Amino acid sequence: MSRTPFRTRIKFCGLTRPGDVRLASELGVDAVGFVFAESSPRKLKAEEARAMRHALAPLVDAVALFMNNPLEEVREVVRQVRPSLLQFHGDEDDAFCRGFGVPYMKAVPMGDGISADDAMGLHRRFPGAAGFLFDSHGKGEGGGSGRTFDWTRVPANMYKPFVLAGGLSQDNVFDAICKTMPWGVDVSSGIETSAGVKDGDRMRRFVEEVRRADCHVD
Repeated sequence: MSRTPFRTRIKFCGLTRPGDVRLASELGVDAVGFVFAESSPRKLKAEEARAMRHALAPLVDAVALFMNNPLEEVREVVRQVRPSLLQFHGDEDDAFCRGFGVPYMKAVPMGDGISADDAMGLHRRFPGAAGFLFDSHGKGEGGGSGRTFDWTRVPANMYKPFVLAGGLSQDNVFDAICKTMPWGVDVSSGIETSAGVKDGDRMRRFVEEVRRADCHVD
């Protein structure tokens, strides 16, 4: 089956340096993620992310990632950073997530053993979500762990876009895309030398492997 007409979206997450933001833009990624989760080693302050947003090229989205952050903190990030999309990894419900006037994506902790039968439940619990992100963390954990999960457990009946995350790298993203055909892929630790410090060669190779998958013929 040819996948040539389809283009997998790419998000680089956990960026902490303006130079990495500029390179991500030059490589043609669709979005970069700024992390505001308290427990993350990649956590930024709103003013830091606002400064780095200026390094974004036109048509590249800024995504703000939260995990059980207070309402006022999320509002302050929205005000200062002006993200195109919010990404929630905690216990936030649909009313909270859609209460900021910005589209949102809900992360699903695949480390908890979600099954294919859970797709409709996700859509019912988060009707306002623009899409879902399937990550390898367990409930109460943050992303960026570098772990993968069994990709066959991604629900087959998702009717909203979904993004695949969790342990992706230049070495496995080709297979991940061919097996799950996601709307997009999200990478953090797989393109790093240390937490928050991205590696230019790994960033380039990751994009190349995604594009190779898009052109792959089974």
